[in-house]
Amino acid sequence: MGDYVDLPGVRTWYESDGSGEPLVLLHGGFCTNDTWGAQRADLAAAYQVLLPERRAHGHTPDVAGPLSYRDMAEDMVAFVERVVEGPAHLVGWSDGGVVALLMAIARPDLVRRVVAIGANFRPSSECFVEPAMLDAMTPEGPGLALFREMYEAVSPDGPGHWPVVAAKMIEMWRTQPTLTTEDLMRVEAPLLVVVGDDDMMTLEHTTALYRAVPGAQLAVVPGASHLVPLEKPALVDRLILDHLAQDEVDTMMPVRRAPAAGAPDGGAT
Repeated sequence: MGDYVDLPGVRTWYESDGSGEPLVLLHGGFCTNDTWGAQRADLAAAYQVLLPERRAHGHTPDVAGPLSYRDMAEDMVAFVERVVEGPAHLVGWSDGGVVALLMAIARPDLVRRVVAIGANFRPSSECFVEPAMLDAMTPEGPGLALFREMYEAVSPDGPGHWPVVAAKMIEMWRTQPTLTTEDLMRVEAPLLVVVGDDDMMTLEHTTALYRAVPGAQLAVVPGASHLVPLEKPALVDRLILDHLAQDEVDTMMPVRRAPAAGAPDGGAT
């Protein structure tokens, strides 16, 4: 069961499950909470899982004007402040991963640990394996049929609003996000980057994200695509749970994490 919370940006639908430390699941673009079906039970067995649906997604209405990652991140910051009332772990998939990174940069006080799955920090032209894929996307086209069905089934704006939302999303992907590696260096929360070895984001871009965030960890899942949480759910759930429970990284032959020369506190290079 779910409910609405009135946030400054938009009246937002969310669901909750389980008990324990708060864990916010941030779905992908065009998606609803249903896409977390393969993770929800495993994560709710150990955490209080909260699943908000962002503006123009699922049960949450659209708002006037263009969509932006920063507006959605501000909505989710307000959600954590209002509903969680304290810091939370964040697990974001695709667009949700972008939102999680923005939240970690803007409000480190509200973010404990982060898992970013199939996330990017630059616009599609710079990070997609096939940037031209956006040119083939149309609201009524076969490539968005599944997302259109999800939207039409629950959106309070009605099926007729789908072309508006689809156009906004595609434009957002063309021009956003616009983070720099310097921005990413401000992420203080321990970060795990997860990606399929055949993701729509290039592995080079994913590696740049991993390298830019101090102390980040990287998991490239073999035989998986951008839909890795659906394709390899048991493995993804294990990676998430291990990361959230981990105190610190302690390997036998550290290179990237080797103590800096002359650093008495063992700080990483």
